[in-house]
Amino acid sequence: MKLGMIFECGPQGADKKVCEYLAKQLQPAIEIRSITLDNKPNLISECGEAAANLLHKDACNRVIIVWDLYPAWREKGQKPCRAEDRQQIFNSLKTADVNTERVYLVCITEELEAWLLSDGRAISAILSRPAHPVRIGDTKKSEAVSNPKKAMNKLFSESGKGPYNDIVHAEKLLKK
Repeated sequence: MKLGMIFECGPQGADKKVCEYLAKQLQPAIEIRSITLDNKPNLISECGEAAANLLHKDACNRVIIVWDLYPAWREKGQKPCRAEDRQQIFNSLKTADVNTERVYLVCITEELEAWLLSDGRAISAILSRPAHPVRIGDTKKSEAVSNPKKAMNKLFSESGKGPYNDIVHAEKLLKK
C-alpha cells in the first residue's frame, strides 16, 4: 500500500517524523510519500493540490492530512475551530477535484507533544542518566494540556537535559 501524508511542518518536522514512524510500526511494508506545507494557513489553502498530486501523480491509495488545531504560533486569545478548519480543507480538496473518500483528516488538538506527554515512562528513559534516574508520571488527559511543548520543555530543562527540541527529541521519545 502507498500512503500519502500532508503536514503543516517543514521537511524535517517532528509531526512528519513521528507519523511516518508510527505508520511504519503499524504496517512495515507501507510506502509513504509525504508533503510538508510549513504552516497551517499553507496546509489549509494548498492541501487540495497536494492531495491531488499524491493520489494521481504518486499513485497513493490514501492520503492523511495532519494539522494542529492550536498551532504553536497562535495569537493569544485566538480560538480556532475544528469544524471551520475541516470545511476549509474540504473546500481546498473540492477545488482540486479530489475524491474525499480516499482522504482522512487527523487534527491534533494542541500539539504533537500532547501525545508524547502521555507516556511518562518514555520521557523518564530519555531524561535519565545512569547516576541520575528521572521518574516522570504519565500525563492523564494529555490532549487537555495547554501548550504541551512548553510543558515538555520544562521537563527537559528541570532534568538538566537542556531545552526540548521537537525535531530532535519527538522521534526519540516515540521510539522509547
